[in-house]
Amino acid sequence: MKKIIILTLALVASMQFVLAQPGSKNFEAQKAAIDAALAASKDPKKAEKVATWMKLAQAYIDAYDAPAGNARLGASKQELTLVMGNAKPISSEQVDIAGASMTKESYGAYDFYFNMQGALAIVDVVKPVIEGDVLAKAVEALKKASAVDPKGTKTKDISNALSNIAQKYSEEASCQYYLGRFEKASQLFEGSAKASETEPFNQPDYDNYYNAGFVAYAGGLNERAKEMFLICLQKNHPGEGGEVYAKLAAIYQDENPAESKKYLEEGFSKFPESQGILIGLINYYIKNHEDTSKLFELINKAKANEPGNASLYYVEGNINVQLKDWDAAVAAYEKCAEINPNYEYGFIGEGIMFYDRAIELQEAAQNEMDDKKYNELVSEFENALKSCIEPFEKAFNLTKDDVVKTSVAEYLKNATFRFRESDPKYQEAYDKYNAIVSAAN
Repeated sequence: MKKIIILTLALVASMQFVLAQPGSKNFEAQKAAIDAALAASKDPKKAEKVATWMKLAQAYIDAYDAPAGNARLGASKQELTLVMGNAKPISSEQVDIAGASMTKESYGAYDFYFNMQGALAIVDVVKPVIEGDVLAKAVEALKKASAVDPKGTKTKDISNALSNIAQKYSEEASCQYYLGRFEKASQLFEGSAKASETEPFNQPDYDNYYNAGFVAYAGGLNERAKEMFLICLQKNHPGEGGEVYAKLAAIYQDENPAESKKYLEEGFSKFPESQGILIGLINYYIKNHEDTSKLFELINKAKANEPGNASLYYVEGNINVQLKDWDAAVAAYEKCAEINPNYEYGFIGEGIMFYDRAIELQEAAQNEMDDKKYNELVSEFENALKSCIEPFEKAFNLTKDDVVKTSVAEYLKNATFRFRESDPKYQEAYDKYNAIVSAAN
């Protein structure tokens, strides 16, 4: 998922947080604590005290933490045995979570999911102390605490509590996402974002508005996704590479093509190097039988604003590849080096274009039954494959990025392998690039 802040399962399992002791007696104690704190908040005199609202907020936080017991994400089963006393699972089964095999242990009020390494990766509360969004109630209590603290004597404590709540929201959201509960995950990510921007903490985390939209989009909840992505734009947070524009365009593409086009063009004007937006635009123009010259108007406008930006010619090359105008693509890619002799991606784009073209021709040849046409396709395939070698070698010699160098070497190894028996230079090149790839692996 690009630079999305949704946590990987490995990261979820490494988090360190502790939950309260489990059990029905503890549940009753938590409910009693909330009732007592609520009663105090309704007393006119006590309601004027910061401590009253802080105590109520903490009661809600404790109730949120209570069901799963003294468990720490990332803990091993052995560690949990030590801290949870006599708690035993009611059932245990192997399940698949987001493509990862896990052991699910059910304890009645909560379920634990252990990864293949035996670490606690997900905690899923089945029976909360009280229903509803308890953390939202805690946030409201903290707002009241701040309101009756005009001198800011407890600003640090209130801010810390809000930060803690935002983290809890985000952690649970990630767990719910991996459990496939997209709507709940979206709501929790939004809760985290709102807690983060609540005064006096006021440390906006707009990534979680994006996450709220992303998980809704992943779950096919388009209206919810639209709502969250529009909030991102309102807060000037378009996501990495303008991904919000691409997602909104995808949501609108069937119900309102004109709106989809609007977001694609606006996104492209701000993020002309975004492949997601570019491909979306190309697909839009082709699908709706519109003049693709508009694409070049947009890229030319971007080039006029930044005449020294070689990457814009790389984008132009990519447009022409999508339109299957190979000569124009080569011209654009090679223009990159004229603008910036140290820019390797023009050569990489040209190399990939010829390489991918070779693969297409090879597949076509394999499916061709006519011998003459087969031989013609094989000849075209070999010409395209040879054509990728020179630009890739230029890129290989230019780049200072070891990862890019290895990736380019992989292409060159595959391309030269085909011709290694026809000319010693190809055998030499193959040996060179094969050694580089092998060393990197």
